[in-house]
Amino acid sequence: MSTILESARIDATGARSLYSDRVQLIDTENAFKIGPHIKRIEDEGNRVIKCNLGEPDFPLPAHIRDEVKRQLDLDMTHYTDPQGILALRQTIAESMGKSRGLELTADRVVVFPGAKPPIGFCQEAYCNPGDEVIYPSPGFPIYESFTRYLGLRPVPLHLDEASGFNFGAAELEPLISDRTKLIYLNFPSNPTGGVATKEQLEEIAEVILRKAPPNVRVYSDEVYEAITFDGRKHVSITSLPSMIERTILVSGVSKTYSWTGGRIGWAVFPTADEAAVFKNLNINYYSCVPPFTQLGAKLAIESPESPIAIRTMVSAFQERRDVVVALLNAIEGVSCQTPGGAFYAFPNIGGLLARLGVIDAWESLPIDVKARTTPSTMFQYFLLYNYRVATMDRRSFGRIGSEGKHYLRMSIATGMDDLKEACRRLDEASRDRDGFAAWVAEGKNLY
Repeated sequence: MSTILESARIDATGARSLYSDRVQLIDTENAFKIGPHIKRIEDEGNRVIKCNLGEPDFPLPAHIRDEVKRQLDLDMTHYTDPQGILALRQTIAESMGKSRGLELTADRVVVFPGAKPPIGFCQEAYCNPGDEVIYPSPGFPIYESFTRYLGLRPVPLHLDEASGFNFGAAELEPLISDRTKLIYLNFPSNPTGGVATKEQLEEIAEVILRKAPPNVRVYSDEVYEAITFDGRKHVSITSLPSMIERTILVSGVSKTYSWTGGRIGWAVFPTADEAAVFKNLNINYYSCVPPFTQLGAKLAIESPESPIAIRTMVSAFQERRDVVVALLNAIEGVSCQTPGGAFYAFPNIGGLLARLGVIDAWESLPIDVKARTTPSTMFQYFLLYNYRVATMDRRSFGRIGSEGKHYLRMSIATGMDDLKEACRRLDEASRDRDGFAAWVAEGKNLY
């Protein structure tokens, strides 16, 4: 890390760097970083099956789209309350409260441009340099990416495949210290598809209430709350006694309504005073969220047409999940658990990598190249460039402690025919030792 900092401070001429030290420390979300690679392949006339982005392939339901158009026609295009339009915040408070058995008020709700901004904002608002942030790994990469940027200590809670990528008090308790300030939870989970039971959450809540100081905040990322399979029901930790007083409850429209471009997310804070802090951050960063999309979100939450659209989408995801998991498990060297929610498969490809020679090839790389990639990263790019299937490697979901863990994330938020073809190509790639060896010999796109 010191080498990175020194190169940031001094360029080749001995002058001070253009960039600050801190900006060298922030990581990224590789689901977007892989985009230029996909474009390069497509520009050469090839079609890529995209299983990388967490974006539903369903259109925005017509009743929501029509409301956004109506609000545009009403000239709802100007500045509005930086905390979020009151009518939307009231709807969020009522809806989130009713589904969790809580009495919530609009003054505790803040609207953001998507559910991603409060991840970093919470680390800015609650933590000082040296404070500790606990987060699941594998997990959404932005939990980890902000920690070093802000001088915090990342504390990954490593999820074990043997336990179904789940955890309870036994795994969480040893990580809580007197420096802990934030604990991130994500159910249903990205990338593993884990869905928490009430009993599991009761364990987690008990250890937090017993061991964590009162000023520790739980960040409950529930953006996939509507996407659960096999009759499972989403349970929020906020519905348990004494947890809403400690928890930041986060959701949004991107996954539930297939509206990733709408950029509407929200957080319900433990107190109105805390919400006011985040309103001020909104003012400093982007003033406000467009009112026409906010009012579209209001209708999306309230409309009786929305649950019908959601059920249709979730039913399709479950059908795709069943097919993809079966196809993946039929590939030699691959094992894939059945996710209970979200829309991802997270197969273990360790056996495949060994059989294809990927692990040996990685071990043989020059030290500087080896440090920049992993075996699953190499296979990810081999699959992309030689077989035109875009996936995500394990390292994309938390770098710290990911060494030796060989997984891919495949989004099932694409059509069934494409998913079947993607699995067929993955199977073919897994047996292409000569093709892989030739690709490595070229030395291109190894990371």
